[in-house]
Amino acid sequence: MRCGQTAGMLWRDRPYDLDQRLWEQDFGAWEGTPYADLPDLGPLAGDALAAHRPPGGESFLDVCQRIGPAVREMAAAGDVTVVAHAGTVRAALALAVGPTAALAFEVAPLSVTRLRALPGGGWAIAEVNWTAP
Repeated sequence: MRCGQTAGMLWRDRPYDLDQRLWEQDFGAWEGTPYADLPDLGPLAGDALAAHRPPGGESFLDVCQRIGPAVREMAAAGDVTVVAHAGTVRAALALAVGPTAALAFEVAPLSVTRLRALPGGGWAIAEVNWTAP
């Protein structure tokens, strides 16, 4: 809902698509739970954190598998702007650095992250967390 509202403010007179493949991670039974009320998982290595799946939800690896093909498809079509939540941005960054490293990115609200598809299927990160001065 928030991404749709933001897109509507950015492109008031232009239609935009809502692509369910780019939705934020599904936290299942934990959806909407205040951070302080979530169970303490203890220390998890990056791989274990990426693979952890909340009850009835998706792991970050699941999100990467869902989002990766959508981002590749969009990149093949040319320049595209996506309004998305931080988890979706991290999953897109995982195309360039892998899921474990992507979890280390902090994604600021209302910031711009730019990825570039490279010949041969690679990815370059042009910028993360750019905001207007």
